[in-house]
Amino acid sequence: MDSPGGRYRLDGRIAVVTGGSQGIGLACGRRLAENGCRVILVGRTAHNLDDAKRLLSSEGLQAETAVCDVCDLAAFASLIAGLDKLDILVNNAGGNRPAPFLEVTVDDFDRLIDLNARSVFFGSQAALRKMIQHGAKGSIINMSSQMGHVGLPTRTVYCLAKHAVEGLTKALALEAAPFGIRVNAVAPTFVRTAMTQGYFADPEFANFVDSHIPLGHCATPEDVADAVAFLASDAASSITGTSLRVDGGWTAQ
Repeated sequence: MDSPGGRYRLDGRIAVVTGGSQGIGLACGRRLAENGCRVILVGRTAHNLDDAKRLLSSEGLQAETAVCDVCDLAAFASLIAGLDKLDILVNNAGGNRPAPFLEVTVDDFDRLIDLNARSVFFGSQAALRKMIQHGAKGSIINMSSQMGHVGLPTRTVYCLAKHAVEGLTKALALEAAPFGIRVNAVAPTFVRTAMTQGYFADPEFANFVDSHIPLGHCATPEDVADAVAFLASDAASSITGTSLRVDGGWTAQ
């Protein structure tokens, strides 16, 4: 029988992490690699991926990289199809353009839905095909948000997209279960990363966030990565179709 720690190990498995060159994606790649996984970091910018690879190498960890825009559905499907096998997909790539509802443009809407929902849907489709093809009892993990559960002013499109991710996670979990493939979401609160640092430069926004997190602090990329690694592992072998909220209690209110 495996030791309790052994159930968290990912030796011999292959994971693809989108948006993997920095922030939450890089933290997820690091944690999966630490647990023995062969990790492929996917991002749009070669030099950012090279920096991420060098950083992990300096920590004694190995990672492969692939330059690909997940919104190019054919290119990402081709990347997945070209792998020897796939055990874990972390749909982490995402972004936001906060704006009051009456100021949201069609371009804003299309870009956010394309990146945060459409790419997740079809990326998962490519991954599921690959996992079924090779008989992998795999795990698809969608990066959602606390805004997949609650609303927030100036983030209507982001909330729309993340609620869609939550719905997709539940429905796809039911279709994937007969193949032994699990589908879950991780829903963080605000995390201080390169993507959010501009928001936190506004003291009013920073105070608003801190006052709405009962634990009194934002999640770290490592907090989110721990949740992802858990859901990827055999320790979560009976968990599918759910959303693990790493939100410090925000949505409990």
